[in-house]
Amino acid sequence: MTMSICGAPCCWGVDDVKNPYLPPWTRVLKEASEAGYRAIELGPYGYLPIDVDLVSAELKKHNLSIVAGTIFNDLLSDENYASVLQQVDDICSLITKLPPLLRHEGQKFSTPYMTVMDWGHDERNFAAGHDDTSPRLNDRDWAKLMSHVKGICERANFHGVRPVIHPHAGGYIEFADEIEKVVRDIPYAVAGLCLDTGHLYYSKMDPAEYLKKYEAVLDYVHFKDVNRTVYDEVMNEKIRFFEACGKGAMCPIGTGALDYPGIKKVLEEIGYSGYITIEQERDPRNSDTSLRDVRASVEYLKSVGYAI
Repeated sequence: MTMSICGAPCCWGVDDVKNPYLPPWTRVLKEASEAGYRAIELGPYGYLPIDVDLVSAELKKHNLSIVAGTIFNDLLSDENYASVLQQVDDICSLITKLPPLLRHEGQKFSTPYMTVMDWGHDERNFAAGHDDTSPRLNDRDWAKLMSHVKGICERANFHGVRPVIHPHAGGYIEFADEIEKVVRDIPYAVAGLCLDTGHLYYSKMDPAEYLKKYEAVLDYVHFKDVNRTVYDEVMNEKIRFFEACGKGAMCPIGTGALDYPGIKKVLEEIGYSGYITIEQERDPRNSDTSLRDVRASVEYLKSVGYAI
């Protein structure tokens, strides 16, 4: 059993490609390498160019591979569905041609993965983390969402890329009851889960408990830490998820509320092998401190027994 730590562009504030303050993708790759990473996620569609030669050359320069591509979009909308399928095609056409990562012994599926996240609904975004008051989809709309998610995952499978469904604070797949329904409605042959410790905590779930609960369908893991003081403040405000992150709700691993030695013990107990990606969402206008924070997260995880 081996676990390797990777990175993600969201640690540099890269979540919305339309944000005018995003750092250049070449800088993110350079600093990811300087932090000690050997792999990083692709980030949101359109951030890294869909250009195999260009991206391959930059990855090679920094001794990096891509661990996963990302679908982060409104997955409920019928009007948006064709566009998302095209994104899957474009992303897979890139990541399947980039330098591959080693497959660890016991790792269920080879990288690169395709993380699939629903996003873009203000009625849920303003209720992120509030499992008791957040509006839920009716049965008809849930069935439509699942039909779209299944179609997206089947398209990734067609390209030979393993899709993993990622519950995300502020989307329509977030809370315990929704994760349970996803596992019920999307066969494991079609997609696994990517569970994120910070999103679980933010949405009132114990990360260790849920990693263990869904071990049979857990293909990929994200790590983040939560500043409890900021979290308590934003839970008392009507605020979007990324606005909370801009206030510092997410912090370097080891400085927040989550128990990473305990999480490591659970991952070892369930025999998790493969890749784990650190995320620390922030306002990209604060990306000048990203390398510092990423290094701190990496060094902390190494100090408690994780490997890069």
